Amino acid sequence: MEDPKTSLTSIAKACLDGAEAGSMTFPDIVRTLMAAGFESYAIDFRRARALYYTAEGDWLELQIHQVDGPVAAVFDVPRIRDAIRQAQQLAPGYSYKGFCRTVVDAGCCGYVVSFLGRRAVYAGRTGETHVEHFPD
Repeated sequence: MEDPKTSLTSIAKACLDGAEAGSMTFPDIVRTLMAAGFESYAIDFRRARALYYTAEGDWLELQIHQVDGPVAAVFDVPRIRDAIRQAQQLAPGYSYKGFCRTVVDAGCCGYVVSFLGRRAVYAGRTGETHVEHFPD
């Protein structure tokens, strides 16, 4: 029998790998993580880390791809919104790695996705935020 923490780690890693390889969409990832018992996750671009949280208070940390260069000083909400729209519409040429590069260049140091709140909160270096609600 597989340890529950190992199982959760395998599921989170499969979703992260799916995002980075382009084989899973954001809605697929949300459904998969929710079905496994996760309620949120956070991406930290400066540390190249993803943190996944369950309702029971468990968490796990995975390494993500490193986005080269610093997070831009200016938090450019229109650019971040545009990157989000491209992701939602799976625009031609869209990739998760490209999305990450774009939002880091737009001043985003990380984001938190809340399945319960049906939103993602993007943050800048000075504490500025942009809240993006899940589409219906």
